[in-house]
Amino acid sequence: MAKTSCVRLHDLVGWLNRNYPQSLAEEWDNVGLQVGDLNQEITKVMVALEPTEQTIKQAIDHHCQLLISHHPLLFKPLKKISKNDETGRILFAAIQNNLAIVSAHTNLDHAADGLNDWLAECLDLGATTPLLPPRSGDLVKLVVFVPEDDTDRVATALFKAGAGHIGGYDHCSFRNRGTGTFRPGTDTQPFIGQTGQDERVDEVRLETIVPRHRLAATLQRMEKAHPYEEVAYDLIPLENRRQDIGLGRIGRLAEPLSLEELAHRCKDKLDCAALRIVAAEQPRPVNKVAVCGGSGASLIHEAARQGADVLITGDIKYHEAMAARSLGLALIDAGHFATEHLMAPALASRLDHYSQTQGWNMAITTAQHECDPFTHI
Repeated sequence: MAKTSCVRLHDLVGWLNRNYPQSLAEEWDNVGLQVGDLNQEITKVMVALEPTEQTIKQAIDHHCQLLISHHPLLFKPLKKISKNDETGRILFAAIQNNLAIVSAHTNLDHAADGLNDWLAECLDLGATTPLLPPRSGDLVKLVVFVPEDDTDRVATALFKAGAGHIGGYDHCSFRNRGTGTFRPGTDTQPFIGQTGQDERVDEVRLETIVPRHRLAATLQRMEKAHPYEEVAYDLIPLENRRQDIGLGRIGRLAEPLSLEELAHRCKDKLDCAALRIVAAEQPRPVNKVAVCGGSGASLIHEAARQGADVLITGDIKYHEAMAARSLGLALIDAGHFATEHLMAPALASRLDHYSQTQGWNMAITTAQHECDPFTHI
């Protein structure tokens, strides 16, 4: 595909929002655009775990116009912007060098094909599902009435916009034939029928499911594909929960391992210098494994409830470790950095793939020499 000459920051923010919607982020988080002009042209992007001064310098030295970081630069409102602190220096450097900064944090943690899926895949877990499903209300049923001959075209437009996903299935819909009636008014230009005359048309009631964050785009595609001047449709909020998003993942190993064997796998796969192990009071072979990148101690009780043998995460505190032992749950604390640093190459790979499919004239790189702030002696 021939490469286009210009990609704007809003194109990249749009890609992130489609795949890792900001609505999935925790309320306390600050994801999305941190610094930048959405109309800015982007020819080179760097992806990093942390928006540190060293990372910002790398991005500038590599002539990048955008840094996508996992951890946000701005968590709380600033009372001042000064070069006397790191955040201020980063903001000055970014603005002076036309470097935009965008964060994909807890939205990336919760999303399908996001950080926790990558962590589970890295550790060779199979049959994974979200450990903590999202709250209900993220799904909407769309019902639209379409002339029978136009049903497939409208359905295809809906599916391309992101509708029709149920678990591992896509293009899901229900169709029922019926008769639509209407009378065009004096100021209308009807696709079918005559002004002021009652009309009866063979129509299909087309139903599908839409994630709420894709609703606006889906309706826009629907109206463009639909032949009618005025499209009749219903939006029905659902209490169903999506099965592909949520915090953490839980799955199974191909064959049982001892806790020590799994710990060595973690150390090797996650490239961590050391890790901490909390053995259950009654040790057993490990088969069912829960994971959560970063700080996942809040999932200890849920992991135990779902029958996990071990939870792999970071930042475990003493009393959390004691609670896990009492629940019969082993822990592997591989550290915050080790369970998240795979984010940069994985996200860069997906963005590069999409960029190529779109013919974007844009290069993607990852920050180098990011490291765990902790050392072990």
